Amino acid sequence: MARENDAMTGSKDGTPNAAEGAMQATAPVAAGDATGTAGTAIVNPATNGGASTNGGAANGSSPATAVSGARAADNYYGQEYIVRAKNIKKTFEVGGQPVHALRGVDIDIRRGEYISIMGPSGSGKSTLFNMIGGLDKPTEGTVFIDEVDMAQLDAFELAWLRCRKIGYIFQTFNLIPVMTALENITLPMIFAGASTDEQLEKGRKLLEQVGIGHRMHNKPSQLSGGQQQRVAIARSLANDPAIVLADEPTGNLDQKTGKEIIDLLKKLNKESGVTIITATHDDKMLDVSDRIVWVSDGRIDKIKRRDEVDITLGTLEGGVH
Repeated sequence: MARENDAMTGSKDGTPNAAEGAMQATAPVAAGDATGTAGTAIVNPATNGGASTNGGAANGSSPATAVSGARAADNYYGQEYIVRAKNIKKTFEVGGQPVHALRGVDIDIRRGEYISIMGPSGSGKSTLFNMIGGLDKPTEGTVFIDEVDMAQLDAFELAWLRCRKIGYIFQTFNLIPVMTALENITLPMIFAGASTDEQLEKGRKLLEQVGIGHRMHNKPSQLSGGQQQRVAIARSLANDPAIVLADEPTGNLDQKTGKEIIDLLKKLNKESGVTIITATHDDKMLDVSDRIVWVSDGRIDKIKRRDEVDITLGTLEGGVH
């Protein structure tokens, strides 16, 4: 599939590699969607919050006014939802034939929710996951992240949003092998413009928060799988994102370690209020979710709250599995 900018979107399959997962380039931030009013207002941090617009403000009004008007018109959603996907469709060309990965998906995700997305291979689950994470763009429809229409952003603005609004956790950890745990965590902060002192102080605090402060100077090869995933979780929180996307975060871990990672994610979700969206097949992950989304044949089959789903977990070595 053709990509507008591989440096911004990651590897050919839409998933960032180790460096790309952490190194989101700094660029202007989309302050909010002003579609229908004045285009999208963009705040440039290099100009101390000075704003410019894609399309300009209507009737000479300021970009800030345009953004405020757009948000006021949709105030209900602005307060309640961090993600809004409306009529998302994605079509790929394979051998000259169209393949419909998504066929009109609508989903709203509330701030602070813990969401699990389920679905078999080929269901469109990963495609939907990539749309929410800004790693791919829909053929039709819109995805709003914190009231920003991602389709209206250019590559640099999208990279800025991904760097500061979204944290990523991968099944294979995607840590940079030549860097220590602390260096892996502080890398995204470099591209967010943090000072060296800020990077080191925050990196140490995050490692302590995920329970491996004593491993900050170890490289990935010196860490267990569970410890590497804890570093990856800490890295995902480096720039205080509003959303953390976790792609099969327990897929490469044994059941006991996987349960520890799930408990850690839920703890961070409760304590910091960060929205967590996972793609998973792990029943233990479903057990701590607020809502579970089933995707089938490019459509959402059903969405249920945790208390509406019967999940029976067994025990292993005295713990849940």
